[in-house]
Amino acid sequence: MIYLSADHGGYKLKEYLKKELKALKYNVTDLGPKKFVADDDYPDYTKLVAEKVSKNPNVDLGILVCRSGQGVNIMANKYKGVRSVLVWNIVEAMNSRSDNLANILSLPADFLSPQQALLITEKWLETPWGTEARHVRRVNKISKLEKK
Repeated sequence: MIYLSADHGGYKLKEYLKKELKALKYNVTDLGPKKFVADDDYPDYTKLVAEKVSKNPNVDLGILVCRSGQGVNIMANKYKGVRSVLVWNIVEAMNSRSDNLANILSLPADFLSPQQALLITEKWLETPWGTEARHVRRVNKISKLEKK
């Protein structure tokens, strides 16, 4: 499952990505907002995605959007099992999945066109988690830290 959410700054891009990803036959669940709310707060919507991914971090994925991508990324990484990444280009998208086993993609709506964001998202979703020993070892170290 791919969970999707945004604040007011990312709402328009979230709606675009939802429509395009569904057209590409991805299984997407929109966790809100369902309509534009000018004074909403990104933690309220980030929480919804991060909680879902945290429950099943090796299977479920999330996509978060705000103006800079920074706020949603910081908030998402507070949840156990979440490895959220702020991505600006296709190379970062691929590396974040293959090297860091990222399970939440944070996007900066103010700095990407809808088409750029879609290409990044598609590449991120298509890139499998890496199995190289060094990457798995590093992610395992992060997981151990979360257990403390």
